[in-house]
Amino acid sequence: MRPGGNRGWLLRLVIAFSFAQGAVSMARPAVSYRALALGADERAIGVIAGVYALLPLFAAVPLGRRTDHGRCAPLLPVGVVLISGGCALSGVANSLWAMALWSGVMGLGHLCFVIGSQSLVARQSAPHEQDRNFGHFTIGAALGQLVGPIAAGAVIGGDDGMRGTSALALIVAGAVGAVAFTSLWRIEHRRTAAASGAEKGDRVPVGRILRTRGVPAGILISLAVLSATDILTAYLPVVGEHRGIAPSVVGLLLSLRAAATIACRLVLTPLLRLLGRTLLLTVTCLLAALLCAGIALPMPVWALGLLLVLLGFCLGVGQPLSMTTVVQAAPDEARSTALALRLTGNRLGQVAAPAAAGLIAGVAGVAAPFVMLGVLLLLSSGVAVRSRGEPSAEGESGEVRRSRVRLRRKSDI
Repeated sequence: MRPGGNRGWLLRLVIAFSFAQGAVSMARPAVSYRALALGADERAIGVIAGVYALLPLFAAVPLGRRTDHGRCAPLLPVGVVLISGGCALSGVANSLWAMALWSGVMGLGHLCFVIGSQSLVARQSAPHEQDRNFGHFTIGAALGQLVGPIAAGAVIGGDDGMRGTSALALIVAGAVGAVAFTSLWRIEHRRTAAASGAEKGDRVPVGRILRTRGVPAGILISLAVLSATDILTAYLPVVGEHRGIAPSVVGLLLSLRAAATIACRLVLTPLLRLLGRTLLLTVTCLLAALLCAGIALPMPVWALGLLLVLLGFCLGVGQPLSMTTVVQAAPDEARSTALALRLTGNRLGQVAAPAAAGLIAGVAGVAAPFVMLGVLLLLSSGVAVRSRGEPSAEGESGEVRRSRVRLRRKSDI
């Protein structure tokens, strides 16, 4: 079956990703609130948030290698099981160490689901459809990020009984994640799976993939954007506690950010036509840097909400375009491994950024990590502007055009 010929798989993947991401987005702030109820300080919150990414940090490349020469679909139900189990078991844990462990399991499940689904999009999309299809795919993540924090805030409520209500929110998150199973039936085309099995060959060295022009830039941009989203989810509840903002309002603020990200991805194709990939990435990363740093300033809730809407729109660009950048730059036989390296960079950021945020918050206050995020996003905007030779939406180098032709020939197999 020709990639891109049947859109039903993409819609079902978006639905499944919405529930899986919704479970994680509901669980992450609930974990922070439950840890606070168990006596955690800012440093402990940072450690727990970092452990979420620790197990995936070592598993991403082996999973990508396996997916390059095998089917993508089996990783999806495995991911759902680990996400749901990690959420529910975090809800019944009564120590910070246990919460950190189950947070790591949740993160490993999310990694399995994301590697499988991203590889599926890359494999079943024609090259000229990848920007659009990755944009639509990441709408699933944004939908989950929209609903999850609202649901967590609604279940947790106020300060009274937060230990019990945060546990309930985590158990509910586990149930939400399990719903993703309903959309995963026969999601991978048989001919696509057979073709991937026929393409087995020598493994491309990781060093060669990382030296490929476009791959490092895509990894750094993705790391910066995901770190911003992750620390927003983990630390906005802490900022809310210090500024007297109720958990339900914090959940609404996080969901406003996610809604703006959805809006961005719905208009991603016309934005690409207008600006091209390089300029769009540069401008949005620069604006996101300024907006992230602005969270550290004292402001009324309505102004914080407006800031998060603008920030969410800017952050919506980086993830789908970095996926396309990495997929189109990587060798044909190592696209899943390249995506896994991108996810390894993401998880490295998710380990280092919360840990650094915890240290900074402990010394300079809970708003200081957002200044750190601003610096990281500023660096990523500089990388984007220096990557003018990378493929764009409208103009491509001869090498990239030849690569596209090879990919089209492969898609017809």
